[in-house]
Amino acid sequence: MGESPKSASALIDEGVRLLLAKDMLGFADLWAEDGTMEFPFAPQGAPRRLEGRTAVREYLRHYTDHMDVRAVPERTVHVTTDPNVVIAELEVTGVAVATGRDYRLAYVAVVTARNGEIAHYRDYWDPLAAQEVMGGTAGEPNPFPEGGAAA
Repeated sequence: MGESPKSASALIDEGVRLLLAKDMLGFADLWAEDGTMEFPFAPQGAPRRLEGRTAVREYLRHYTDHMDVRAVPERTVHVTTDPNVVIAELEVTGVAVATGRDYRLAYVAVVTARNGEIAHYRDYWDPLAAQEVMGGTAGEPNPFPEGGAAA
């Protein structure tokens, strides 16, 4: 008998494990081939929507060159009335590589699973806080060189 597909909650757990292991390509591989990633609060010049696993992989490829994630001290996953949808509240701590500054950033992600993969991931985070820790200013278009993500 085959293993049942991962739930949305299990995908969050696996994503946090991969993030802490600094395996961003493994994290991106949690997406369905046609899965999407959205950033409603993305700063000007940064992508607001990524279409497909390949785009997510490219977006996250250089993440660890910019952000050194050390811990996820706060994690709450809210199960919704739809078993395929969860809302995850995460606080991530680490060091911004370019500045050496410690950071603690909060995220809220709405994650929809389909067949054990991420079909849709809507990531709500504070781009101004990320810009500050990375040494940028609110007027800069994108704090993440090469289109890399905040988390």
